[in-house]
Amino acid sequence: MKGRRLIKAGITHGDTNGVGYEVILKTFADERIAELCTPVIYGSLKIALHHQRAMSLPAVNFNVIGRAEEAVEGKVNLINCLEKDVKVELAHATPEAGAAACKSLEAAVADLKKGAIDTLLTAPINKHNIWSDAFPFPGHTEYLEHHFKGRKPAEARSLMILMQEQLRVALVTGHIPLGTVASQLTKELIVEKLKIFNASLKQDFAIVRPRIAVLSLNPHAGDQGLLGSEEEAVIRPAIAEAEACGATVFGPYPSDGFFGSSAYTRFDGILAMYHDQGLIPFKILAMENGVNYTAGLPAVRTSPAHGTAYDIAGRNKASEESFRRALFVSLDIFRNREIHRDITANPLPKQYVDGGADNVKLDLTKEDTTE
Repeated sequence: MKGRRLIKAGITHGDTNGVGYEVILKTFADERIAELCTPVIYGSLKIALHHQRAMSLPAVNFNVIGRAEEAVEGKVNLINCLEKDVKVELAHATPEAGAAACKSLEAAVADLKKGAIDTLLTAPINKHNIWSDAFPFPGHTEYLEHHFKGRKPAEARSLMILMQEQLRVALVTGHIPLGTVASQLTKELIVEKLKIFNASLKQDFAIVRPRIAVLSLNPHAGDQGLLGSEEEAVIRPAIAEAEACGATVFGPYPSDGFFGSSAYTRFDGILAMYHDQGLIPFKILAMENGVNYTAGLPAVRTSPAHGTAYDIAGRNKASEESFRRALFVSLDIFRNREIHRDITANPLPKQYVDGGADNVKLDLTKEDTTE
């Protein structure tokens, strides 16, 4: 790393009445963090100090700047992105807290899109109080899809991955009502998610040939049509098509036995059909230090796996472990992407071996379509 600048990590403050500032302050109280990256917090110095005093947290020496381009290595940089004072009401959902979260996110995403920061780490938001004309989305994932893809959220595709160490759970459908899941599942959608997942495991996590498990929608994987037709009509054909495109995919597996028997430990990634199917077992296994990662975007975005946690906000009980891991994961993925770009920039033609001859032939007219 000598001679190279540190990765510039953008951080939003999230809901100002939740635990966002608490985990930010606890993370950056460790001065060594600023030796690993250049943090740029999009928030409010006044609100940060309010949280610090309210919980008697160790002081963080913020370097207040006007633009991300002014960020100083070795410092915890902070951009005041709120135009007016915001009343802090710890543990309460208020419109002011939602608007402050939106302002922070808007500023950070604008800088991310123009390359002023390298990665984005988002503190938790409240999906109800942030909803507005500026944020008509069910969550961060859909907001980022819209801004980076330039299309409507329903048409833009990314992939939510919940991860901890070697456990990576991705979702085909995200923040939609359970009653609409079956109607939303199509072969094309599952294939698209599998392609994004496979590419992310290679590019972002440096796994050469990832093994992906696919969960069923119905109990007992539909029991050959007795308990539902989606497995035979949609999921299995999607698996077959993804394999034809070069992915290594297995399933569909009934989710209860899959997690209950620890079969999940044998795979690099697990694709769940809907939100709670993937997140309930994940949060049982990894709630304290899980990380939410948005794959498929041109930029790197992570967040802690927990929410605003109003029940403990302002009580100095929130653990910063998930937030700190989300920061480290974003740095690792950014580096992995750089390495992947370097090693795939000028690939050598694939060698085709003629088994009936003693020589090795290079067929320059054929391309390797397995990637």
